[in-house]
Amino acid sequence: MSLRGDVCVLVSCVLLSLFSDVLSLTEQKLTGSLNGKWSLSNSNGSLWLPAQVPGCVHTALQQQGFIQDPYFRFNDLSYRWIALDNWTYTTTFTVSTQLRSKQKVLLVFDGVDTVASILLNGVVVGETDNMFRRYDFSVGELLNDGDNVLKVDLLSPVVYASERRKAHSAYRVPPECPPDVQKGECHVNFIRKEQSSFSWDWGPSFPTMGLWRDVRLEAFNVLQLLQVSSVPLYNSGLSSWRIQLELHVDSVQTTNGRITLSIPELDSEETFDAQFGPGKTKNGFTLHINTSADVKLWWPNGHGDQPFYCLSIRGSQDGILVLSTESKVYFRTVELVQEPIVGSPGLSFYFRINGKPIFLKGSNWIPAHSFQDRVAPAVLRNLLQSAADANMNALRVWGGGVYEQDLFYSLCDELGIMVRRLKSHPSIVIWSGNNENEAALATDWFNIPVTQKPVYLKDYVTLYVDNIRAIVQQEDQSRPFLVSSPTNGAESEQEGWVAGNPYDPHYGDTHFYSYVLDCWDWRTFPQTRFASEYGFQSWPSFSTLQPVSVKEDWSYSSNFSSHRQHHEDGNRQMLLQAALHFNLPNSTDPLRRFSDTLYITQVMQAECVKTQTEFYRRSRSEIVEGKGHTMGALYWQLNDIWQAPSWSSIEFGGKWKMLHYFAQDFFAAVLPVGFEDADTLLIYAVSDLSDDLQLRAAVTVYSWADPDLACTLKSDLLPVPGGSAVVILKQPVAALLAGCGHCTRLTCLLTFHLEDGGGEQHGPTNHHFLCSPKDAEGLQRPNITAKVEEDETGGSYSVTLHSDSVAPFVWLDVGNVPGRFTSNGFLMVTRSTTVSFTAWRPTSVAELSRSLSVTSLRDVY
Repeated sequence: MSLRGDVCVLVSCVLLSLFSDVLSLTEQKLTGSLNGKWSLSNSNGSLWLPAQVPGCVHTALQQQGFIQDPYFRFNDLSYRWIALDNWTYTTTFTVSTQLRSKQKVLLVFDGVDTVASILLNGVVVGETDNMFRRYDFSVGELLNDGDNVLKVDLLSPVVYASERRKAHSAYRVPPECPPDVQKGECHVNFIRKEQSSFSWDWGPSFPTMGLWRDVRLEAFNVLQLLQVSSVPLYNSGLSSWRIQLELHVDSVQTTNGRITLSIPELDSEETFDAQFGPGKTKNGFTLHINTSADVKLWWPNGHGDQPFYCLSIRGSQDGILVLSTESKVYFRTVELVQEPIVGSPGLSFYFRINGKPIFLKGSNWIPAHSFQDRVAPAVLRNLLQSAADANMNALRVWGGGVYEQDLFYSLCDELGIMVRRLKSHPSIVIWSGNNENEAALATDWFNIPVTQKPVYLKDYVTLYVDNIRAIVQQEDQSRPFLVSSPTNGAESEQEGWVAGNPYDPHYGDTHFYSYVLDCWDWRTFPQTRFASEYGFQSWPSFSTLQPVSVKEDWSYSSNFSSHRQHHEDGNRQMLLQAALHFNLPNSTDPLRRFSDTLYITQVMQAECVKTQTEFYRRSRSEIVEGKGHTMGALYWQLNDIWQAPSWSSIEFGGKWKMLHYFAQDFFAAVLPVGFEDADTLLIYAVSDLSDDLQLRAAVTVYSWADPDLACTLKSDLLPVPGGSAVVILKQPVAALLAGCGHCTRLTCLLTFHLEDGGGEQHGPTNHHFLCSPKDAEGLQRPNITAKVEEDETGGSYSVTLHSDSVAPFVWLDVGNVPGRFTSNGFLMVTRSTTVSFTAWRPTSVAELSRSLSVTSLRDVY
């Protein structure tokens, strides 16, 4: 959410093996890993302990028993001392004669967090001050025949940032410190480090230090391949593809040779004479794809497959193979369309992938853990698979985190999820220079004196336009670049890169948060071109909080609950919003009341985000009072960094909140959306499909008191063009209820779905409440019973529910058994229903039956 650079990605991934059989004659590049057990000490030597690399100081201290789980209770405050100290990593290693004899030997750090001096055998070989880049140092002459001692002296990032701030006298760089509620450290904008590590409104302050990525020696005689970047480009005039390839090479001396590029599956191959200069160079080549080849395109999730091709790169010198690698290549085009719209001032703002307008559906990504060495591949896959399974096709990677590991983007490539970063990946569809900086300047978030504002504006343009934008556009011609987000896009450029109102719904993307206004009232939302941030908070479930808390914490008014909330007034705002439509929990049992309150915040969040997202989706085809043609809905936020209240739809640990189950439906390719305007019910049919459909709305009216009493209404069949949202039913609520016996707004509710002429349902079933559930007459405790059985195929379980009455927001929870239901948080209007549960670890019918709890709205008061 606030101030930093962003990346937008279409998820589907790249990069395979990079084996560099490099070099002279038959000799290969040699690599010696320095990962593993190092020693770690603090500045005065009072602490000495083993430490794993990759890793960080906090995790090393925990692994050796010096500290508890940093996430436990108030430990983020208790362990502030760690980041205020200086720390040293030390290792001793030996090197083979064969490696030392190479022409060039490099000491490589893929990630140093953050400010450090590197010493090898007592000699300073270099310094670091950027968490996000690779560092390498030539050390061939410093290596000994016997033991070698490598030390990394790390400075306190908090002290370093403060000292940098003191040394900067030109002007104030806001924000100087986070709000008190975040319990964080100051001046994070003076260090090139994960900005959220000093705290954020959804995360703790753990300013990490360590060697967070691989450390190794690399040795070679002629050259080595550092990186391969491939960008497919399409020439629409010639109907032809070409691949722009960049080889980043480190060469001992000027080397002449030949490079052969080939994609056998596309019958495409070219050979080039090449000369690599001494040192690190970037070398470009273009492979033209055979025009007779049938190139299969990469598509976002829900719009097609994500096929890839294997690009072979071979380098030879005097007929001897010195370089060989393979890289995945995906073919797709992306355009950001900003054009005039008939009947509306301003410009459109949408993405066209492979020539097809795509409505971006998804969320925002934040770091998955405060300590990056704890982010295992399985964690990334679970989170990204959860995004894809909720019918998302896009993630906006928030800019205050880290450059995610390559696996993140590779998974995005495979899953068809669009994002931002790393140009070889098709999943990346747009670059953004920063997050909310344009808005901060335009609307004066930080009370900058009027006389100083021109200086800030000038430096903003220098950094983001003259430098970052220029570099990105030179490096990557395959996708667009936005200077900021939110922004008015082309209009902001016309206004000197900082628009008068960057939130203007007639242009670009917008962020919108309102916690006080009634979230069930669609009129409170901006009918924007593209919604890239919006959302509501909720608490995670009790099973997620329990491991990091104790009994005295299990109250909504406890010190723990207050401490864990990093958004000002957030806990009160959640209850106020919930109380607009729901009775708040009132159990006399403290633990039951706490868990029920956690539940009601998730109900509130799910309904709020559902209402707002459906508003954006039904606005894709219409212009109302000059506004509309919405083509993107990315709610804040997908995941959590720790166990705390936040805007996320997935809890820390991977458990789906009610919101994420709702997202499966409100991001469906075909969706019915219902709402009221002037006491008239309107139902839209929303379609992301390419094909046209003929659909009708089927509405069922239920009594709150008796699920067996119902009546139905069906509209006429109407055309629903592919990629559109059209009104398919419009009827006064009074007329609708008049045909249903004694139904009133207070006694009845609606469900509805879309179906074709043959009666086949398209998309999910939706619901519309005619009154706030707290005012519903006849709503009673449903006395739901549940039976768990193992499926015949094994590995998954069915849960059959029986209910005495209509039950809204039926929530199944199996405690600390990790896994996922096929549906949850649902409206139960039948006396029985069955859902499935897939466990992420071995379990049993007995354990699930023992762990299962079922909660519905009427059970909490």
